[in-house]
Amino acid sequence: MILFKKVHQLQTYIKQLKEDKKSIGFVPTMGALHNGHLSLIEKAKAENNYVVCSIFVNPTQFNEVSDLEKYPRTAGKDIKLLTSIGTEILFMPPAKEVYPEGLDTTLKLDFGNLADVMEGEFRSGHFDGMAQVVNRLLNIVQPHNLYMGQKDFQQLTIVRSMLKQLNSDVNLVMCPIIREEDGLAMSSRNVRLTAENRKLSVKLNQTLKRAKSMINEKNPSKIKAWAMKELSIPEFKPEYFQIVDGITLQPIDDFEGTDFAVACTAVWVGEVRLIDNLVLKP
Repeated sequence: MILFKKVHQLQTYIKQLKEDKKSIGFVPTMGALHNGHLSLIEKAKAENNYVVCSIFVNPTQFNEVSDLEKYPRTAGKDIKLLTSIGTEILFMPPAKEVYPEGLDTTLKLDFGNLADVMEGEFRSGHFDGMAQVVNRLLNIVQPHNLYMGQKDFQQLTIVRSMLKQLNSDVNLVMCPIIREEDGLAMSSRNVRLTAENRKLSVKLNQTLKRAKSMINEKNPSKIKAWAMKELSIPEFKPEYFQIVDGITLQPIDDFEGTDFAVACTAVWVGEVRLIDNLVLKP
């Protein structure tokens, strides 16, 4: 594996690969890697000649400075994991490489209602920062294919909108959620859960699965009300449980009006905020 920290060095290397007609897959991450991240890289490796994985904790998408400071940083462990699965290229830039002085990296795009609901309601400005860094990294790496996980479903949908608005040639590939044996969606934040709250956290997936089993007997509104009550237990603070159209991300009133229904939730478990989702109707 080759490690790059400078933009121009990475771009020179990738330029040569493209001149040799090699395809490039890209997996952007903020580090603290787990098997969910590795599954994205494995898929990218299967579909491209070379894979670039980036590790960059992006300051522009954190609403709270304290949350940025608490975000786990495990560079040594991450490098070992990436090496163990044969990752070809790792990009670990300092902030000044991603956001150099004098370069305007802001995006002037309209995500409309995609960014207003769910995460957008509770994390104002988050998606502007996320889109900014993804676009910047894409401009640096210039991959053929971009791999992102379904767990951040709203994020992925907004990136899809960004690519469309920018007329980008990059192909976005959605990869399934990777879960622990008990059903908890793998996340870098999981390591911050207390032992007791880690046991309780399986309730998110259990509630989503139960919601899916109800779609033939209850409407979305009733399922949402049931789920919010189900998640309102000691140590839990649910922010939302929404059933939305998988393309527009707008709440749906019935299941007949859409071919793509997704249940999405965000819950504070102690001091850790977890998100999860499940496709109810593909």
